[in-house]
Amino acid sequence: MSKRQRKKLLKQQKWEEERDMRKQRRKERKQQRQQQRQSNREQERGHGPRKRLRRDVTPSSLRLVVDCSFDDLMLIKFYLTSLGGQLKQNMDEKDKGWINWKDITIKAEHYSDVVAKDELVYLTSDSPNVLQELDLKKAYVIGGLVDHNHHKGITYERAAELGIEHAQLPLGSFVKMNSRKVLAVNHVFEIILAYLEKGSWQEAFFTVLPQRKGAVAVHQVGTAQERGEEGSSSDSDPDTEPAGKGD
Repeated sequence: MSKRQRKKLLKQQKWEEERDMRKQRRKERKQQRQQQRQSNREQERGHGPRKRLRRDVTPSSLRLVVDCSFDDLMLIKFYLTSLGGQLKQNMDEKDKGWINWKDITIKAEHYSDVVAKDELVYLTSDSPNVLQELDLKKAYVIGGLVDHNHHKGITYERAAELGIEHAQLPLGSFVKMNSRKVLAVNHVFEIILAYLEKGSWQEAFFTVLPQRKGAVAVHQVGTAQERGEEGSSSDSDPDTEPAGKGD
């Protein structure tokens, strides 16, 4: 047997001896991948470790209602009232644990059948009425509609049709934004909670609004504009003589 053949034979023997070891390594890697996938799924379902610390709970008698009667217009859904049909089916399929949610009243009935009409205030950015403060005797309705660009004014129209009081958050009084004043359902919800906690609309807005909205305090915008006007006036004053020239 030549040296080359002997070397090849030894290599083959070594490969055979390590076969079980390689098999065990593959099995371990497969188990690790399965565990990682399971961990990712649990975190997506909310069973994993929470990334955000829960704030201290402050009891309040204020009521919030999310109107989900726009079932056929919604792309992404969040459900509290008018629960039925496709909405309920979606929740049952994705997370049956919603039945055990605490501190949330979930009804199949329309919100006007759950709360007295004179206690309802529909929050809509199209309303001419600006909300100055929250009335703890009222129930504030948030339109559970995602795409306002395709269905402009629909929440305001719905409130008017039902004869329900309506108002918009005082966003324009405190915040200048690059985008439209239409806010996501979760943002409206969180802003109201922040206002109850802080007692200040401005603090509530800037605590919740995402940076991509380009939110700037109104008084800061006014100050910047005044500075710009002053600079422009001094630079272009026709009555001012150029420096360095005499009579």
